Amino acid sequence: AIDEITNYTDSHLNETAKLLWPLVRISYLSYDQIMHQNDSLIQVNATPTDCRSPKNELIENNFIGQLKILRKMDIHITGPGTGQMYQTFLSDGSVTINLGGVKPRGLVNTENMYSSYLEQHMTSGTPYIKGLYYPINERPNGIEKDEVIKLIRQASQLILEGFSLPVNAHDNLAPDGQLFVEMCEKDKEFCSLVTKRTRDKNFNCLDLWIEDFVHEHHQWQARGFVDNGQNFSCPFNHSLLDELRKKYGIQHKQSNH
Repeated sequence: AIDEITNYTDSHLNETAKLLWPLVRISYLSYDQIMHQNDSLIQVNATPTDCRSPKNELIENNFIGQLKILRKMDIHITGPGTGQMYQTFLSDGSVTINLGGVKPRGLVNTENMYSSYLEQHMTSGTPYIKGLYYPINERPNGIEKDEVIKLIRQASQLILEGFSLPVNAHDNLAPDGQLFVEMCEKDKEFCSLVTKRTRDKNFNCLDLWIEDFVHEHHQWQARGFVDNGQNFSCPFNHSLLDELRKKYGIQHKQSNH
């Protein structure tokens, strides 16, 4: 995908006619290999409420080096995990692409695996960027070059055309994230179960990733999940979930895991 995007850009650099696709420079970046350039001090003005000295000093470090690169990015592409934490440092009007992963562990490469975007709440909570996601029903089949290229071109087109800020939090969620929000709106008991932490609540119902709930994994199965001889079950409207999966076009294979 990187080579194809780069070759297209290089071969059309000097053309003046309107192109089919925007020209994009793309490269692979490993954050742990980004080193700070020098040991200079960076002065930071104190805030009105800062009780320390009027001037604060930071020693340039690797994280600052990473931030300097991030502020120059228009499109950020990463899978679930720590890489998702960087998107909040992107410039206004940028686009982040979540390539997704697959779950559950131990069932990868089986018919029971499903797409997992994990930290999509980071994208939803960043109103100055736009989030795109690898197609939810295609991700279990692996990452296809053509699909990645399509996402990159979609992102670059969004940037060229511009999009309204702030971005609606709901619009920055993947389909399963949008399903979860609607589920919470329509099943109030479920919403309380998974969002309000009290002593009498089963912690397993608070410990969740959206995709595990959407695909009824472990404690979200109708008959619950047995762990060390104890059954854990989190009640909710299974018929409503099935209805919403169809509404959001999320394919689901019932399993006993």
